[in-house]
Amino acid sequence: MKKTFKALKFPIVFLLLISFIACDKDFNTIDSDVLGEGNASFLTDSLELPIVVYNKKLDSLQINNLSANLLGVFNDPDFGKTTASIVTQITPNAASLTENFGVNPVIDSVVINIPYFSTITGVDSNNSNIQTYALDSLYGNNSAPVKLSIYQNNYFLRDFDPSGNVSSVQNYYSKTEVLDDATRNYALNGSQQIDFDNHLGELIYENNNFTNNSEAIELWNITSTDTTITYAAPALRICFDGEVDDDADEIEFWQQTIVAKNGSPDISSANNFKNYFRGLYFKTEAIDNDGNMILMNLASTGANITIYYSKGEEGTRIQDSYVLNFTGNRLNVFKNEFFAPLINGNKDEGDETLYLKGLEGSMAVVDLFPTEEALENFKNQFLDANGNQKALINEAYLIVFEDDDMLTNPIDQNGNSYHKYDRIFAYDIKNNSVTIDYLNDFTENQTNPLISKILHLGQREESGKYKIRITEYLNNIIQNNSTNYQIGLVLSNNVNVTSSSEILNSNDDVTAVPMASIISPRGTILHGSNSLTVEKQLKFKVFFTKSKAN
Repeated sequence: MKKTFKALKFPIVFLLLISFIACDKDFNTIDSDVLGEGNASFLTDSLELPIVVYNKKLDSLQINNLSANLLGVFNDPDFGKTTASIVTQITPNAASLTENFGVNPVIDSVVINIPYFSTITGVDSNNSNIQTYALDSLYGNNSAPVKLSIYQNNYFLRDFDPSGNVSSVQNYYSKTEVLDDATRNYALNGSQQIDFDNHLGELIYENNNFTNNSEAIELWNITSTDTTITYAAPALRICFDGEVDDDADEIEFWQQTIVAKNGSPDISSANNFKNYFRGLYFKTEAIDNDGNMILMNLASTGANITIYYSKGEEGTRIQDSYVLNFTGNRLNVFKNEFFAPLINGNKDEGDETLYLKGLEGSMAVVDLFPTEEALENFKNQFLDANGNQKALINEAYLIVFEDDDMLTNPIDQNGNSYHKYDRIFAYDIKNNSVTIDYLNDFTENQTNPLISKILHLGQREESGKYKIRITEYLNNIIQNNSTNYQIGLVLSNNVNVTSSSEILNSNDDVTAVPMASIISPRGTILHGSNSLTVEKQLKFKVFFTKSKAN
């Protein structure tokens, strides 16, 4: 039955005032002396309710169709090392599918270009035409290089799952631990384990000292009459020049693999091409057990492989290009080497310490009302015997404190506290969706995720405190008799990314996690609901107003 709201009828202006003050950083409350003790017909109060929060170890997470992809090696000071590599299909763009390489086609150069996520910080002091940039999603020490190898991938990444119905999409899942060989990268497809190092094609590129460059990329356009220079945002950019002897093998690879197939059915359609050329494998390895990791924007229109070539008879040759995009299946494969294994927590009593770790790591599960009795006791404080509302929830929060060791972590390469930009993302575990408080939060900022959805998800305070607003979630339970569901907490570097990634063969209530948590490599440690430091236990606080008559 839908509950009706009869007992409280406050002016709209006053309700807005209550809401505004309840949002105050220190949770200031309105006492009855706002209008004078004798004139007020209501009072405000708060509740701190018992709660159960426990750890959930994550494994076998969906790693295809992610919004972005990590590449490199990251040493998390609190958890240990993770290595991220990428396996991706490539397909010709629409124009290249109809490309005719013509007579005597010869490659001039090949350029692999994958943009980073970056922010413009100003202009070069020596040239106002050149913008300066900061790399947004760089983890670890960029002065610590990694080994980067690019292979042709010979494993076919199929689109459909043959074990399902005709429309079942094939998903791929992570396998980061208990590896047969720690030097290799694995994935699961639901029925078997895939060892990508067992399907290596030709080695196309190798760099034993790879780091990421934040400088603008200089682009030269040389014609018979003019030369122009333009600049592009930072990217992983690899160039093979047909006039450089050291690049001869790489140029020959693309010449024989693509250009020599002129007119062949193998490159006549996207499907044929993906079966013929099954993709690339970007493999990274640590150097001296260290490295750096960066988020790559393979979905960008600027992410491609461009083959520049000349064709035609001597004296009448012209230049043209053939473009391959990183479309189709794209997987992030990970290897974890953590200090200690992450484990599932105590569902009945909650945990002392919570571990939020991205990639294939760990999350926390929040049980606001772990029993029916707890839920009914809560409702009875806000509803009378007839189901009418007798008190109004102004604000409700989960208040979360970092473990004290997190506050003394070393600063990052930019001089910031290691956890300064961490965000905790809360989601509806039952429906694998954002919460109603997320939907009602008007502070969305697509340009800067750090300041997006700050009413609901808050921001990390310097003291290591987080506040997660769940006001509408509780109001929905009281006013609409909606379902009480568990709330998942994960670490996220982009709270605007709300898609979910499935967990393979999950045997409990957690069947998916927010995609953003998979591509957020950092981790943090929090005080749990059962923390031995009582004043920093994870808290569930509700601020409300009720009539004095009640």
